[in-house]
Amino acid sequence: MTLVPAAELAARETSRWPGESPEYRAARTALLAEEIELRRHLERVAEQRRALPAGPEVTRDYVFQGENGPVHLADLFAGHDTLVVYTWMFGPERERPCPMCTSLLSAWDGETPDIAQRVGFAVTARSPIDKLKAFKAERGWQHLPLYSDGDQDFSGDYNAIAPDGSDIPQLLVFTRRDGTIRFFWAGEMGSESMDPGQDPRGAPDLMPLWTILDCTPEGRGTDWYPSLTY
Repeated sequence: MTLVPAAELAARETSRWPGESPEYRAARTALLAEEIELRRHLERVAEQRRALPAGPEVTRDYVFQGENGPVHLADLFAGHDTLVVYTWMFGPERERPCPMCTSLLSAWDGETPDIAQRVGFAVTARSPIDKLKAFKAERGWQHLPLYSDGDQDFSGDYNAIAPDGSDIPQLLVFTRRDGTIRFFWAGEMGSESMDPGQDPRGAPDLMPLWTILDCTPEGRGTDWYPSLTY
């Protein structure tokens, strides 16, 4: 498909704002062209991701402790063909969970009923389930499905434990086709691939918080992170 050049599409937009100067309009239209290119790039990346060949088969029978008892990895699909798992940085060595993970999960709590219409969704952590449930109640989460990976087999196999035993957050996607569970995709952008002056982050960034702040003149900054309390 031949697309209309982004600059041409940007020039077609008619939004104008009270009191804007010609300099502002020219710069904003140039930025709009880049935003259109970004949208297109994101779609190309998503299409390339969807076209990945079959990933490795999951051969272990992982068992988690859920809020209502033990469940197997296969159970987490909840009738869907795809499962999304987030590994929450709340390992047994932590008294309190990672504030960044917690900020992300707080945003996802409200989205969980919508996500669950399309895919299986689970949040795992290595702390005991009672500890996870207590924090869920403290935070007021209503929908997030929490599971304890008490034996840590899943976390260890899927790169959610650092060599020093600390937590690594992961967004993991699995598929189930004809009864066979396979690993499909996970974020692989870490400190080794980060650009100068930036925290390690994936693309697109999963956190709605940063999406909002990236639209502001101050940006996300370099010396502020979410807190568990304010």
